[in-house]
Amino acid sequence: MEANRHVLIYGDAFVDYIATTKDNDLFDLYLGGATVNVSAGVSRLGVPSAFITITGDDETSSFFRRALQAEGVDLTYSIKRPSKRISGVYIHLTEANDRVFASYDNETPDLQVTADELAGEAFESASLFHFCSGTLFHPEARKTTAQALQLAKSHGVICSYDVNIRPLRWESEELCRRTALRFLPQADILKLTVDELLFLMEADSMEAGIERLKDYGLPVVFVTDGEHGTHAVFQDETIHVPVVPVQPVDTTGAGDAFMAGIIRHIHLNGMPKTQQQLVACADFGNKLGALCATRAGAITAMPRSEDMEDWE
Repeated sequence: MEANRHVLIYGDAFVDYIATTKDNDLFDLYLGGATVNVSAGVSRLGVPSAFITITGDDETSSFFRRALQAEGVDLTYSIKRPSKRISGVYIHLTEANDRVFASYDNETPDLQVTADELAGEAFESASLFHFCSGTLFHPEARKTTAQALQLAKSHGVICSYDVNIRPLRWESEELCRRTALRFLPQADILKLTVDELLFLMEADSMEAGIERLKDYGLPVVFVTDGEHGTHAVFQDETIHVPVVPVQPVDTTGAGDAFMAGIIRHIHLNGMPKTQQQLVACADFGNKLGALCATRAGAITAMPRSEDMEDWE
């Protein structure tokens, strides 16, 4: 890939309110959301990263922009509309020290980046375009996503899709499934967890889910399975890529770190053309996800290039 190209990511501006006590009555403010984490994660790995989103003029929006730009993420193609209030998610701490998504706070869901606000030049210089299902719950965002994919395809840009289903954002499971499936044919790279695979394919086993997913003819699929590694699907074959065992501290963001690793690998090396290249790509993603899980937080735990040099 050309060195001056960037990875282009579209998604909601998000902040996380992360509980600091098990009573879940005190919270710290962080950047949050899957696409936000990935955009910062890609930048931390030394790849130019640009983010398309919409923010407002309030203090939380200002915090978001400052913090993401401090991560090296380019916001040139983002929109600022004064009345927008960005989404927040409250993350509670359980007695077992696990973090769980408790609730969403979204005051202005109808204020979205519109299709005609997308900048064509952003796609002209992109190596890869990445999106999640998180924005697809809103009709305007679905139109924008469809237009972004059309622009990406017209410029020969690789399209990456992390299903990343968050049920709290959807009116019903059926609408969520139908909408997420609608965008599968546009993806060159698909990433989803085993649970998301079972949900989307309405399957009762991973094997059955992968078999049904093959009907979509996706070039590369990564089914992540936590401590069990990744099942990579390529040319109708499923290859298990194990992960080095770690002692997890906090799994928040591990999937986003994995995705950042996949994107970085493909930005530098192009789409995998052999099983060996696919395994190398998945292995790098696995290492990023595992390293992230050994640290507390989500975006704060995203690995940097220098971390990977010292970690085996």
